[in-house]
Amino acid sequence: MDRPLPSSVLSGDPCHNALTAEQLKEILGATDPPKPENIPATGPSCRWNHPDSGAGLNIFYDIRTRQGLSSVYQNTKPKTTTWRQLPLVQGFPAVAFSIHPVSGVDDSCEVSVGIADDYTFDAALTLGRGKEGKADPCELTAKVADMVAGNLRQRAGS
Repeated sequence: MDRPLPSSVLSGDPCHNALTAEQLKEILGATDPPKPENIPATGPSCRWNHPDSGAGLNIFYDIRTRQGLSSVYQNTKPKTTTWRQLPLVQGFPAVAFSIHPVSGVDDSCEVSVGIADDYTFDAALTLGRGKEGKADPCELTAKVADMVAGNLRQRAGS
């Protein structure tokens, strides 16, 4: 990684600084109010839901494990049904994965982006009913991750 971001870009609430209102509207359209959460093992997260379609988006800032993407490779990869190493996202290494499709319908994906050797953020997208089986959830989640990474770069002034 040529230009890691400082951990300070992950400070605060992802409900307020991960995505702009315009980006959120582009991704989900109308949303219910965001639901912030503090996950003890990793850090702050935020969830947005579309009130009608069932589409949802979570953004997680992993500020506590301090293991970066190596933790995702070690702990998550063995459990996945879908695993893809992605092209760089805003210059950062990233992987896309899914653990879910028990029903055979792959309607969600999570992307982890390593913004430094010891810090990551994740974007997890669940497709709405109108897009299930018609869109690649990992491709769409990678676009969301690109938006978040761009916003974090902007916060860092890089």
